[in-house]
Amino acid sequence: MKSILIIFIIGFVFGTVQAQMDNPLKQGMPNTVTLSNGEVIYDLSGEWDSLVEGYGYWSMYGTHRNIIKITQTGSSLVGVLMMDDKWYSKGWESIRAELYKNGFKKVEMMTNLGTLDFKGQISDDGNKIIIDDGEKRRMTLIRK
Repeated sequence: MKSILIIFIIGFVFGTVQAQMDNPLKQGMPNTVTLSNGEVIYDLSGEWDSLVEGYGYWSMYGTHRNIIKITQTGSSLVGVLMMDDKWYSKGWESIRAELYKNGFKKVEMMTNLGTLDFKGQISDDGNKIIIDDGEKRRMTLIRK
């Protein structure tokens, strides 16, 4: 009976610690927002300096810079270009994403070839984002 109780306590403590480790974001931290369900996620709204680089075949498109304005509603966000560049016009919807806990659940980059799935990483302070598929393109965003 004692061993069952000890196993239960260890499992409870482990589960509680794991839940806290899954999302280190806390209410009131800089660059975060608390959703109506109580979940704390990054607040990525605002203007970001953008650098896009291509890999392999895509490197022929070169490296280009722009400013992306991210509009976030709850855990969904859309990023649009603020300037014309070599390939896209001002107002082009460049990225779409869904946030979850302290990162991305889903990231899409819009291209002339259609919508491509990417992975995204957010720095601990919420001021840098890297969107990358490891194959075609990499976008680095720095909060202005």
